[in-house]
Amino acid sequence: MSEAWVRGREFFTTRSVAEALAGFLPGRRAHVETVSREDALGRVPAAAVVSGSALPGFARSTVDGYAVRASDTYGASDSLPMYLDLTGSVRMGVATSCEVRPGSAVQIPTGAPIPAGADAVVMVEYTQVAMPGTIEVGRPVAVGDGVVRADEDVAVGAQIAPPGRPLRAQDLGLLAAAGVTDVEVHARPRVAIVSTGDEVVPPETTRLEPGQVRDATASALAAMVTQAGGEPSYRGIVADDAEELANSLRAAVHDCDLVVVSAGSSVGARDETTAAVESIAGSAVYCHGLAIKPGKPTLLAECDSVPLIGLPGNPLSALVVFRMVGLPVLRRIAGITVAPPPEPATTATLSRAVASAAGRLDVVQVQVSDDRVATPLFGHSALLSLLTSADGFIVIPEANTGLDAGSAVTVTLYR
Repeated sequence: MSEAWVRGREFFTTRSVAEALAGFLPGRRAHVETVSREDALGRVPAAAVVSGSALPGFARSTVDGYAVRASDTYGASDSLPMYLDLTGSVRMGVATSCEVRPGSAVQIPTGAPIPAGADAVVMVEYTQVAMPGTIEVGRPVAVGDGVVRADEDVAVGAQIAPPGRPLRAQDLGLLAAAGVTDVEVHARPRVAIVSTGDEVVPPETTRLEPGQVRDATASALAAMVTQAGGEPSYRGIVADDAEELANSLRAAVHDCDLVVVSAGSSVGARDETTAAVESIAGSAVYCHGLAIKPGKPTLLAECDSVPLIGLPGNPLSALVVFRMVGLPVLRRIAGITVAPPPEPATTATLSRAVASAAGRLDVVQVQVSDDRVATPLFGHSALLSLLTSADGFIVIPEANTGLDAGSAVTVTLYR
């Protein structure tokens, strides 16, 4: 555990997002399981997958034409072709008994095995039948032309899928070609989603009493977890009670790989979450606040080796922070060691000035017009409609104090 991790309320500090991404590096990894190749799309290999055989496994033709000895074609031209005896043909999918002897050729289709004695294939376009049993070649070929070696695609023992990178469709194709039927992968990380707050009620609540709000954050967080390859585990709504919250967190830590707490919006909610975390054996708090807007009241901690993220109660703030900090943690737990593919983005011109504070990362929701003008959407972080109305967001770095109207910005687009 990093020396930067500290206990005791007097040491709690606000960290930058960059510090959190670089320093909050829990060692937790999802367990390893074996899945069939058909179920492995998007899964993360726990170890390198190597090929037990060479691919394609035999020398094969890459063109339709004639298997020849390259030396028999040297000096050939349209005006002075070389004449070769046609001694047979190769069929697809079966071993051939044909042999190419000096001065002869064997007809061959694309993908068929190269017959013994041949070291090149001349394309049919550069030949013609001079008479029955004889072809003329109007262009020379070099050794290896029109031929794929037996191990040119994959050599025996070569890595065909690296650890730490989610398997793609093309990876599964290569695994199939190599005869791999099962793959050892990291399990999908199980993510506990704990909602807190006396005012929070289930989304199914038909009639709200004054002061009550439906739990919108848990559903959105679960969707983000699923999109990122995790497995959400709803843990229900916990009242603003330190002992009840601590019991809920202990249970979540026991059977999940990551715990996400959506804190209530009361003044002391963050402290209650911290107190509950501290009551768990082996817990340590990494930071008690992030220099980000929205989302400053964020808690990052580790409980008995399981990372815990305490999010603000306001839905917009919670979802912004989980995208910026929570998803990288989730990918790490999933065993992903490569950078994620870039999110869709576009360049745009800012329609109006946006203020910011030095030392704080600002995430601003924007709408993008057809002529690529980005219009900032402002409002309280409790307004979830800001996210649903936005086409994407811009990030103002910590060093900036704002952006002027007309500034060129990069908009990360929501999928």
